[in-house]
Amino acid sequence: MTDSNRLRMTLVKESTLGATPDTPRMRTMRVTGEGLQYTPNFVNSNEIRSDRMLSDPIKVNEQNSGPINFELSYPVSDSPLSSLLESTMFNSWANTPAFDNDGTADSVVTDAGTTTDTYVVAANGDDAKAGHLVRATGFTNAANNQVFKVVSATGTTIVGSSLSLTAETAPPATARLKVVGFQGASADISAAADGLTSSSLDFTTLGLAVGQWIKIGGSAAGDKFATAACNGWARITAIATNALTLDNLPSGWTTDAGTGKTVKVWFGDQLKNGVSRISHTIERGFMGQAVPTYIIQRGMVVGQATLNFTTEQVISGTFTMNGLTGEQTTSALDASPDAETSNPIMSANVNVGRIAESGVAVTSPNFVRSAQLSFNNNLRMITAVGNVGAVDIGVGEFAVDVTLETYFGSNALLAKLLAGTVGNINLRTAKNSQAVILALPRLTFTGGAPSAGSKNTDVMLNLTGSVSKDTLTAASAIINRLEYFEA
Repeated sequence: MTDSNRLRMTLVKESTLGATPDTPRMRTMRVTGEGLQYTPNFVNSNEIRSDRMLSDPIKVNEQNSGPINFELSYPVSDSPLSSLLESTMFNSWANTPAFDNDGTADSVVTDAGTTTDTYVVAANGDDAKAGHLVRATGFTNAANNQVFKVVSATGTTIVGSSLSLTAETAPPATARLKVVGFQGASADISAAADGLTSSSLDFTTLGLAVGQWIKIGGSAAGDKFATAACNGWARITAIATNALTLDNLPSGWTTDAGTGKTVKVWFGDQLKNGVSRISHTIERGFMGQAVPTYIIQRGMVVGQATLNFTTEQVISGTFTMNGLTGEQTTSALDASPDAETSNPIMSANVNVGRIAESGVAVTSPNFVRSAQLSFNNNLRMITAVGNVGAVDIGVGEFAVDVTLETYFGSNALLAKLLAGTVGNINLRTAKNSQAVILALPRLTFTGGAPSAGSKNTDVMLNLTGSVSKDTLTAASAIINRLEYFEA
């Protein structure tokens, strides 16, 4: 006997569709349930028999498909959740520079503090630019775990100022440096009517992108604008040497010279929909058996995905997979897979900071009761004579649909539906100083009507919407993740 609580699901990204890497590094996925199927397909013979009986069923192929259910947590880089989001979007994350020992001590980050204010890395240290904010974590000495502003960098050094580091010549396997934002000198960054300006900091050197979300302001009074309305979340619409043009500005945004302030601005990684098929080998281990059975499915690509935001519920989702081939065995691909991530699960009421439509938060009187985002890659399995399983996966258009259930407090959203007004929508969720922003930059409501279904109930407006290509960002869907920010 075995039971569902002993399931271990692991995966690894493939370089070639359907080919598991040699000696794969498997990573454990956090799931709430799954319905993956590695099953044979049989048909019955059409022979006519005088005894009215059937001949043996005939195996004609095998099928690999099914759903994986999950709850939303911060999608740590290279984790299964992060990788399956890449498969959904047919693209890879555009990550800010990171230097990670990733399980091997003294490998990528090789020193901290032996030279004053300096972290030493194996290569590409100059990807960190002057003005970047870098977060150092996982070092043995507590003094070396901090957020600091880069003063200078070379291929092998990242240098700050007045960091008070403790010499650490062989940083542990957990040591990590990650660019998480940027900071201006005193009074260098100002709030303008349409975004941020600088006197000396060159915004074009920082790796920012149009359509990217930023969080303005640090936790200390000296690291944020004196005007409270100028601290908060916004989206980049244009990048110039000394100007960041923004929309989705905080309510009440105004100008602020930033006098005497060293303003911090936080940003992170971005994932846009693309055209690069990303596949995985997925292994399910049924660990409750005396000799565990491992079911391995190769060439697994996300065909469809959903994310559900419902009041008083955990944010949940499903990846529906399609793949090429499979097998069952009693030997695991990796006897010691990476443990699952431990970032906390996010919920719709407590952790969703804002749902906005066309740059304005959807609040009273049309509060959102639920929102669902559905992604469809329109995959088709290609089979061929002489081959068991599929030989390839055909790819159709990338379609995104939205369902939005709002209270019918006014006709504002209904009017947009009836007029065919083109807008956009974004959902921001944050927990433990980490954030995920899901943005659909061009959305048209295509259906919905208010209805008083029965007495003693709220009248709801259930809207459906369809996403199209946005010319500003050249995308239909964008996911931003911030590994760290200060409130």
